[in-house]
Amino acid sequence: MSSHRLLTGIVSRRTFSHNTTTRFLTKPPCLGIRPSRQSKALTKPRLLSLETIHNYHASKPLASQPEIPTTPTSAVLPTTPSSDPPLPEYTPPTTGLLSKLPPSWVPYAELARLDKPTGSYYLFFPCLFSTLLAAPLVPAAIASPAAVVGTSLLFFSGAIIMRGAGCAINDLWDRNLDPHVTRTQLRPIARRAITPFQGLVFTGSQLLAGLAVLLQFPFECFWYATPSLLFVACYPLAKRVTYYPQFVLGLTFSWGAIMGFPALGVDLLANSAALTAAGCLYTSNIAWTVLYDMIYAHMDIKDDAKAGIKSIALKHDKETKQVLTGLAVAQIALLAGAGAAAGAGPAFFIGSCGGAAFTLGYMIKKVDLKSVKDCWWWFVNGCWITGGVISLGMATDYLLRYYEQKKQKKPEELESA
Repeated sequence: MSSHRLLTGIVSRRTFSHNTTTRFLTKPPCLGIRPSRQSKALTKPRLLSLETIHNYHASKPLASQPEIPTTPTSAVLPTTPSSDPPLPEYTPPTTGLLSKLPPSWVPYAELARLDKPTGSYYLFFPCLFSTLLAAPLVPAAIASPAAVVGTSLLFFSGAIIMRGAGCAINDLWDRNLDPHVTRTQLRPIARRAITPFQGLVFTGSQLLAGLAVLLQFPFECFWYATPSLLFVACYPLAKRVTYYPQFVLGLTFSWGAIMGFPALGVDLLANSAALTAAGCLYTSNIAWTVLYDMIYAHMDIKDDAKAGIKSIALKHDKETKQVLTGLAVAQIALLAGAGAAAGAGPAFFIGSCGGAAFTLGYMIKKVDLKSVKDCWWWFVNGCWITGGVISLGMATDYLLRYYEQKKQKKPEELESA
């Protein structure tokens, strides 16, 4: 087929008139041909061949074609920042428990926060509270000190394991957020010392270890404990959708306030006094969790704002101390309600409630929310100060009631003999 037929086959003569065809071919934007009146090829477009077009382009460069830049692309295109900021240099621990572990174990110990056990203590205290409050309510006889101590030790081991599992779940969810927060930049998954898959496997092993501890309790505890896993998984997500993730954390960390009752054989569904006491103690611990975690959140308040992480500290930055005061009042009032439902004596109300009121009031007055160091000090030490006085008051009340019952039993045993 000739070039003339090729062109006329594409542009049909029947469709266009001579003038239309001339205009069509004299302005081909894709060819960049600049028409000239002296050009015979352009005045007779039907005789324009492919060879003519080729020769025209070979003799004349396209006027509208821009020059190809010789500058490298990287110099022309703007550079975009990396998704992860540069991380500071990691220094392996030289003191404490982690310094004595094999180097390959250290990232896993850090993932479980074995070097920062304060969170485990906060998880343990509600378990201890409920154990001490439930002991006098055990049917037939008050639980013995040996039973209380043994149950508390099981709870302590479970708190260490499950707090580690919760931290691992949190770090898996936050693996893309932690590099942007100064305090969390060097966490094992954030600095890529552990892959997400390795973290997931480690979390599964911790959950299995926690299950082994749970099965040492009466089997009813399994049904009471299982729902708490939902809150463990949801807490990291709450930071993304609400300014009040501390309440979700409170639902999680306070779960032990329920567990002491079935652990000692107290049936919550059959004992209305125990159910009321457990409910008040649980909500009291939720208020306590929100209180201390609000102080904790002030350490990251600037980084959280940049990273888009929500917290109650960001929402109520200007009125934090008023919110802390309200939470403390709620905590103490609910704690007193738990004691009243359980039939606690003066030692509980003076020691636990009065002690909590004094220590919380002093902490709220003294803490400098603009100082990261001061917030951390009160977070760590407030755990033992407030948790300690509440436990001491409960333990004193339990022992007084226990020995009072023993005294009453001796005359009855002598009479029966």
